[in-house]
Amino acid sequence: MRHLNALPLSALRVIEAAGRSGSLTAAASELGVTPGALSQRLRKAEEALGRPLFIRQPDGLTPTEALAELLPRLTQHMAGLDALAGALRGGEPGVLTLSVAPVFASRWLIWRLHDFAAAHPEIDLRLDPRVARIDLGAAGVDAAIRVGADPGRGVEAIRLVDQGLSPVCAPSLAARIDTLDDLFRLPVIRENDALSGWQTWLSAQGRGAAGLQPGPTYGDAALCLDAAMTGQGLFMAWETVAADAVARGTLAAPFPMRVASGQAFWFVTTAQSARKPAVRRFRDWLLAEMHRAQGDWDRVLGPEITGG
Repeated sequence: MRHLNALPLSALRVIEAAGRSGSLTAAASELGVTPGALSQRLRKAEEALGRPLFIRQPDGLTPTEALAELLPRLTQHMAGLDALAGALRGGEPGVLTLSVAPVFASRWLIWRLHDFAAAHPEIDLRLDPRVARIDLGAAGVDAAIRVGADPGRGVEAIRLVDQGLSPVCAPSLAARIDTLDDLFRLPVIRENDALSGWQTWLSAQGRGAAGLQPGPTYGDAALCLDAAMTGQGLFMAWETVAADAVARGTLAAPFPMRVASGQAFWFVTTAQSARKPAVRRFRDWLLAEMHRAQGDWDRVLGPEITGG
């Protein structure tokens, strides 16, 4: 322990927070100190080590090459110590923090959480809605629901469900659609200027996406779904976020078929958080709900077919 005697654990905590965030302000907020106090602690740590750790720049802190190489290990070990400290204190066994994409949370998950709460009133579920993938351990998050071709590295993952695609629109617009050709005469809603999923879905029908009409563009999938509900055009939606609206009649699926997107939903944890009873109970409930929902998707959106 001679190295820790020379550089206390509190200094390592400061170094890790500053290196991970790249910002004095963000690191200071996380640690509950002022940026000035944090800056002084970093300089004392550098003096104790006899070497600089950061390059100070107007827009933030950049770790030196030596620190950048060690920073992932430092973050991993600090997360482990944090979990150990929680275990020694007794932790919060009934608290579950879940990172989840906002559109999935608002269009599918939130509608079912009352059932989970009723079944497990002892668990305090806290949603962390964000699109970007995060380092679960470093962010203090127990689990995440991720979507993609893979769950990412360094996590324990369970594949929940493969994600299907289906074009949806307002019922009034669906009444004007009889054939595939009709799709090319109506506006197509774009998420961030992209025609995500259209080529995959159309190629399964032996068609291409060339010739699809322009429509409104929004920077969020939830807004695109809202635009489709109000009759602004067609939107290529994931089954998980569209099926409930189709079942309620606020959206319609003009073609009774879904096409595999090549993406899947994953439930991911760290090795440490996977052992929490709250995480295991939520995982089991989520798997059962996803399995139950698949029958609804077949009913309202049609069977899933393989893309061509």
